[in-house]
Amino acid sequence: MTMADLIEQLDYARTRTLGTLEAIAKEADASKILGWRAAPGRAHIGWQLMHLAATDDRHVHVRMTGGQPSDPELIRRFAGGSTPDDDIPTVDQIRSYLAAQRNDMLTHLRGVPPEMLDKKPDDAQPWTYREWLKLLAWHEAHHQGQAHATLNLYKQSKS
Repeated sequence: MTMADLIEQLDYARTRTLGTLEAIAKEADASKILGWRAAPGRAHIGWQLMHLAATDDRHVHVRMTGGQPSDPELIRRFAGGSTPDDDIPTVDQIRSYLAAQRNDMLTHLRGVPPEMLDKKPDDAQPWTYREWLKLLAWHEAHHQGQAHATLNLYKQSKS
């Protein structure tokens, strides 16, 4: 698999995520849907979708390039290990953060030389780029699936 193949997997997973977000955006009660939880203490749909953007932010800006996150507050609220709060992001906030962070991720990845695909960006990182991109595509599918399942549970609870 080439870098282009791996990026194609990321792109495909993102189209599914955006499809879920757009389905929610068409609903009159989109903000209520984004904040709905399947059970107390469980992540709401807004958290699931923002978590994907925060993951891109942390991975590209901090782990792959050794810099700082583009938005430390969103990393605090939505990255791995965070606890979902009751401040529900809007469709536009989610769409914007997803787009900006994926753009930054793809810009970085397209600049990675082919010979680096099976190497780590530095010795402190646990994965090669090839492993990393497979993991990110799986991660997106996992959380998109959770968001989609939660959306279906929301709809069922209203019928």
